Amino acid sequence: MKDFNYYAPTQVAFGRKAEQATGRLVKQYGGTKVLVHYGGKSAERSGLLDAVYHALEAEHLPYVKLGGVVPNPRLSKVHEGIDLCRAESVDFILAIGGGSVIDSAKAISMGVTYEGDVWDFFTHKAEVDTCLPLGAVLTLPAAGSEMSDATVITNEDGDLKKDYGSDKLRCKFAVMNPERTFTLPPYQTAVGVVDIIMHTLERYFSHDDDMTVTDSIAESLIRTVQDSAFKVLQQPDNYLHRAQIMWASSLSHNGLTGCGTTSDWATHFLEHELSGMFDVTHGAGLAAVWGSWARYVYLENPTRFAQFAVNAMGVRNNFKSAEETALAGIEALERFFRAIGMPTSIHELIGREITDEEIREMSRKCSYDGTHSIGSFKVLNREDMEHIYRAAR
Repeated sequence: MKDFNYYAPTQVAFGRKAEQATGRLVKQYGGTKVLVHYGGKSAERSGLLDAVYHALEAEHLPYVKLGGVVPNPRLSKVHEGIDLCRAESVDFILAIGGGSVIDSAKAISMGVTYEGDVWDFFTHKAEVDTCLPLGAVLTLPAAGSEMSDATVITNEDGDLKKDYGSDKLRCKFAVMNPERTFTLPPYQTAVGVVDIIMHTLERYFSHDDDMTVTDSIAESLIRTVQDSAFKVLQQPDNYLHRAQIMWASSLSHNGLTGCGTTSDWATHFLEHELSGMFDVTHGAGLAAVWGSWARYVYLENPTRFAQFAVNAMGVRNNFKSAEETALAGIEALERFFRAIGMPTSIHELIGREITDEEIREMSRKCSYDGTHSIGSFKVLNREDMEHIYRAAR
């Protein structure tokens, strides 16, 4: 077991009409003028934005608005938000949306107080010192950004998708009303479920495999999310199971499922290049590449994969062969992905055959021109990355 420090400072307001507490929470954490940051029209049509505005006005909090965040949030929108915050003397950022909006808000929060280009953080030329406080009103359970320390931004110049993490980026609060997810399209529900499972698995597949409590939390979370996914795809307004998925989104990425283990994250880095090049949805990209990663690395610790197969996927244990049980678990998760409408190959993801040139380019970017490796369960170099992309094609 690995020594660890667990830090999850985000206050959670969970339940029906939870968004009514937004203004009080902003004031509680020192906000006096707010940037309300959101995505497209769905937050407006649902009435959520109006509810948030009323909550702010009830606390006499002035605010400015910036919408237009898209999936794989763009650096240009971050720059726009930084300029707006400076011009309007904003001192608190409120994200209304899912992971893309929250990630964009996090990037804005650290860019406002930085004299250079905010992209410096993502290229590791700078480390965040101070940033504006922020909160989130969650509408799409998936990325877990509402309780995580990380943000991921796409730079349109070169289609570069990079992440940055710091405890300073953790939201002061997260407001979660499962009713606000009733109208999510089935596809958005499904990609969110994949993201939740993958955030858990990136921590689960570790050689530090003697943390039974952490493993049990992770395995239970995966089983619960799979069960709830089928329920809400059949009954979109099922509050109980929408709530399970929403809370699982936060638990999967607030560090709880990684206590005592060494995280891997190779699948995420491989997917970042897919969504950077093809602008695909993150969860769908993860589903497309995970099986190929798993088959490439499982022999590093087949017993670990067999444990996942039995405890998380309900596979019958073949006590004579951990390898066969491990492979059955990989196949079981891919069957689940297909059952909820997710791709399990790059061809299904982008609608055509990926070229060798595109594979080489993604591997080049992912490996920083061959100077950088990814993963810890099995350390992957540029050649390994190419192999996994080809296997996933």
